[in-house]
Amino acid sequence: MRAFAGRIILLWGWRRAGLAFLAGAIAALALPPFDFFAAAFVSFTLLFWLLEGAVSPQGAGFLRRLWPAFKIGWCFGFGYFTAGLWWLGNALLIDADGFAWAIPLAVIGLPACLALFYALAAALARVIWTEGIGAAAALAFGFGVAEWLRSFVLTGFPWNPIGQTALPTPMLMQSASIVGVEGMNALAVLFFALPAVFGLGRHQKRGAILMVLLAAAHAGYGYYRLPASSETDSRGTLVRLVQPSIDQSEKWDEAARDKIFAKLIEMSAGSEVAGQKKPDVIIWPETAIPFLLSDRPDAYSAIAGMLGEGQVLLAGAVRKEGDRSAGDVTRYYNSLLVIDENGEMVSAADKRHLVPFGEYLPLENFFQSFGFTQLVTLPGGFSPGAARQNLTLPNGLKINPLICYEVIFPREVRTENGRADVLVNLTNDAWYGDSPGPYQHFRLAQLRAVEQGLPLLRVANNGISAVVDSYGRIIDSIRLNAVATIDSHVPPKLQPTPYVLRGGISFSFILAGLVVIACLTIFGARSRMSHAARS
Repeated sequence: MRAFAGRIILLWGWRRAGLAFLAGAIAALALPPFDFFAAAFVSFTLLFWLLEGAVSPQGAGFLRRLWPAFKIGWCFGFGYFTAGLWWLGNALLIDADGFAWAIPLAVIGLPACLALFYALAAALARVIWTEGIGAAAALAFGFGVAEWLRSFVLTGFPWNPIGQTALPTPMLMQSASIVGVEGMNALAVLFFALPAVFGLGRHQKRGAILMVLLAAAHAGYGYYRLPASSETDSRGTLVRLVQPSIDQSEKWDEAARDKIFAKLIEMSAGSEVAGQKKPDVIIWPETAIPFLLSDRPDAYSAIAGMLGEGQVLLAGAVRKEGDRSAGDVTRYYNSLLVIDENGEMVSAADKRHLVPFGEYLPLENFFQSFGFTQLVTLPGGFSPGAARQNLTLPNGLKINPLICYEVIFPREVRTENGRADVLVNLTNDAWYGDSPGPYQHFRLAQLRAVEQGLPLLRVANNGISAVVDSYGRIIDSIRLNAVATIDSHVPPKLQPTPYVLRGGISFSFILAGLVVIACLTIFGARSRMSHAARS
């Protein structure tokens, strides 16, 4: 193994860059739907060895010394994000005549930009790079910082965080309840990079011990925390999740709107399970209603006719504010509407974190001058909601509404009016087609449930709709492309998790600990060199 590591370290030129790209692409195999956990060991071992050989000429300045590592990190990230996000091009094929030209920007351009974060991770690692375990700690520190930055820089896009590769099953997800996916980003890289230590012959025994301790703590805590079975409270709220699987090409077709709405009504009012009461809450997916409800009073009447006494509908819809004919500024919101048995909208939550270029156009005048438009063709795009708040339903259930990819942002799950009883995620993954995208999106939603200690109700137009308990376990689900409903009681919530109470502090301690390990290794190496020189 040492000879093989040496050959990797000494690679140069395009072979070096190509292997870094391949290593990143291999890491994507550890993501859903593949969940090939071992791929991350191969990937980060290769990256470690490549960074070991990322040296610059003697006498080079500070930035010049970091440049070789920066390039390797970028190639690694480009491979990871290209292999993990290629399916984004599917969204542009929905309206191929208008957007096919932008496919290279989505499939190559976005990964190239996201790879800059991993380039930064590698450069930060080289600043405190040393040997053996210390180098693995430096690499983990770099990725921890880079993934943290990726969660908010330029509105953020923490899709497929590297820590997710260490959380493929509910038992292995439980560590996220302590440190969150943010903390796991760093700890996972430390774990996956440790086999590289064996190939260099430094700190082999310490590396083996640390690997065993990390694996035992990660799996052991999951085994300890996870109850033997999933539970739902049969006395609690009964919900019906409706997945209509409307083809995206038909979704906004004016000729199909009445048919789509009628399908939602029919599925929602379907026969009840024998001996079971009617659902208290019916949930439709993101933008399920294919027209503006304000323009169709008859739709409110149809919803009232579908709902029984005490029932309530949570519906994804476009909400309009303002009347342009009256001179008002017109705004459109991607919303979750709460409609009661009388067909009245009693409350609503608007999506706050919009998708750039999808739901709105940043620097609108500038990009429009080059012919860019957002995918959702509304005048000016969507407007962001004013505040993130829980909604309390008529039966007292307090929900935390998360629309589409809002669920991928760990810190944005927090609300301004206390803790909810359940997370409700409305989405439409039909944009992504039959690809890894819906599976990746669902996994990120599962992890929010574990971090928060709250059950999750996820309703997709097409994707993966599911009832998930507070430990991330799937109680019931609807597969991709299926047309179906789920009736289930809402699983109970847990006490606030350590991540909810002090997640930011835990993340800071992890980063600080990694820096200490790297620095202690540096001092130890210098001490040995000094001792050898005196001898």
